[in-house]
Amino acid sequence: MIPLDEYKMKLGEFEERLQECRTALNPDGIREEMQALDDQMAAPDFWNDVDNANKITQHARQLQNKLQRFEKLKGRFDDLGALIEMAEEEQDDSLVEEIKDETVSVESAIDAMRLEQMLKGAYDSSNAVLSLHAGAGGTEAQDWTEMLYRMYTRYCEGRGWTVRELDMLDGDEAGVKSVTFEVDGENAYGYLKAEKGVHRLVRISPFDSSGRRHTSFSSLDVTPIFDDDTGDIKIEADDLRIDTYRSSGAGGQHVNKTSSAIRITHLPTGIVVQCQNERSQLQNKETAMRMLRGKLLELQEREREEQMSQIKGEMKKIEWGSQIRSYVFQPYTLVKDHRTGAENGNIQAVMDGELEPFIHAYLVQS
Repeated sequence: MIPLDEYKMKLGEFEERLQECRTALNPDGIREEMQALDDQMAAPDFWNDVDNANKITQHARQLQNKLQRFEKLKGRFDDLGALIEMAEEEQDDSLVEEIKDETVSVESAIDAMRLEQMLKGAYDSSNAVLSLHAGAGGTEAQDWTEMLYRMYTRYCEGRGWTVRELDMLDGDEAGVKSVTFEVDGENAYGYLKAEKGVHRLVRISPFDSSGRRHTSFSSLDVTPIFDDDTGDIKIEADDLRIDTYRSSGAGGQHVNKTSSAIRITHLPTGIVVQCQNERSQLQNKETAMRMLRGKLLELQEREREEQMSQIKGEMKKIEWGSQIRSYVFQPYTLVKDHRTGAENGNIQAVMDGELEPFIHAYLVQS
């Protein structure tokens, strides 16, 4: 008798989790919404307003992708149940390994879907703008900032999101002093908002001829971004100071030989945003205004949270310093993949995003 009781129990757990996913997703409601969007897209004057038409088609595509992912996962669950039933009836030991692998795979897919459906915040579905700034550590911190930029872009691209660089200031000797980039994708802000904070690196510096250990810091700011005005955010023209300047970095006639770069200062709050990577001044201004709306909205939310904390009383953070995460490479550390339990001492694998460092992987000191 081949041991299948464990997998049958797992199958029962999966059924409950899938039912939770179905309730949260509401496939019937999605189909009704998709039908309403299809009716709009079938109207003769649908493409008269191109911007609005693009938003509607993008929303319809996202709904369709959600529904397809759930139906595909449900199909895999049904196939796993059939495979277990066949192995039990035929007493085929050769199927046990396949059942084991598929059980792990299906469980991982269900957990990912449940995590996605937890992103119900008001702005979780928005695109995001990420800004990295080198902190204490000089050239070492600037190199660390560039590594973080590479790591985040690899992660985003691995999820199928689009990454677009908006502004970059190169380091004095290596790395970058600051970089701002936009991430376009489903639930991009929801997934990335928890990464906001200071990131600390400890390693033997390649820029120190004595081979000493250095600690460096880089800060990451994550804000939601919107394609149009948000009702809660009103920006008066008199509150803005707009400066133009020549773009830096590689480029041609339209990039760094004309004053196409834009810097916008919101005078009441002191918030500054800038963009220089678009070809025209108008495009840079539009992008910068979207960034400003996101930062003002974030500021509004922060003030609301502070008011609530004053009512509830102050809660002290349990943390060392101000960093949200430390990457300690010296003394030697292992990278542990939370999904498999495997440990990997290859630092470059982390930087290339081969081990997802955001949700599934974490660093531990050996």
